[in-house]
Amino acid sequence: MADSGLIIVDKPADWTSHDVVARMRRLAGTRRVGHAGTLDPMATGVLVVGVEKATRLLGHLALTEKVYTATMRLGVSTNTDDAEGEVTATASAAGVAAAEVHKGVAALTGEIMQIPPQVSAIKVDGRRAYKRARAGEEVELAARPVTVYGFEVLDVRAHDDVVDVDAVVTCSSGTYIRALARDLGAGLGVGGHLTRLRRTRVGPYDLSMARTLDELAEQCVVLPIGEAVAAAFPRRDVTAEQATLVRHGGRLPAAGLGAGPIGVFGPDGELLALVEEQGRTARPLAVFAS
Repeated sequence: MADSGLIIVDKPADWTSHDVVARMRRLAGTRRVGHAGTLDPMATGVLVVGVEKATRLLGHLALTEKVYTATMRLGVSTNTDDAEGEVTATASAAGVAAAEVHKGVAALTGEIMQIPPQVSAIKVDGRRAYKRARAGEEVELAARPVTVYGFEVLDVRAHDDVVDVDAVVTCSSGTYIRALARDLGAGLGVGGHLTRLRRTRVGPYDLSMARTLDELAEQCVVLPIGEAVAAAFPRRDVTAEQATLVRHGGRLPAAGLGAGPIGVFGPDGELLALVEEQGRTARPLAVFAS
């Protein structure tokens, strides 16, 4: 059985995130496996998988910044906002100039309100939106605030009546890249959808650390839980007396390390807990030391 830690998987196309978790349960020899931040089946790239105690990190890691490379096709709309859906409308994008694409991208950069795709995992009245949509229901999802830190256009390629836009997007948790493709096309009056998506980074974990499923079948590389926390969150080292307090779920005085999770380590370097500072105290989010 694998030790507690993270496995950084380079997810293949046509696999769901759940498929990857099922495979990793066999490779890691444990049922305690989960993932941080779902990738659609069409997408490839970084999927952070937690094993054993590290599954308790995943909800916190899912909230970190993410980076994607993407190709967006202008001139064709689909019901899923990506290439896996059915075409719902076409409009010639032949007249769309690169300067207009850059202007449209600029309008989708920064803090924006984004309506998630109808075919998404968001729950509406207790049921997943994609299940309602596939049952033929009209799904109305509310716009949500997201942050697009960077939306860099790498290339604009016109062919026939469509225009393909290659881009790198750096964004907050909860941002849908296919919704960006949809909205870019809508803003240009021709519609659009996502044709390629690869996640290159989740928080501090990038493709240089990722392994394919075939590589992991040969050697299941696990990033130890302490290293995983130290890479992703601010670190706080405590005294033996404070370590005893943390082990029992006690609160510490705040150390002024800011908002968000903080990794607490004992005198011997052992990961003890994740804590969050609130006012003058640091309360435990998850205790890992027994």
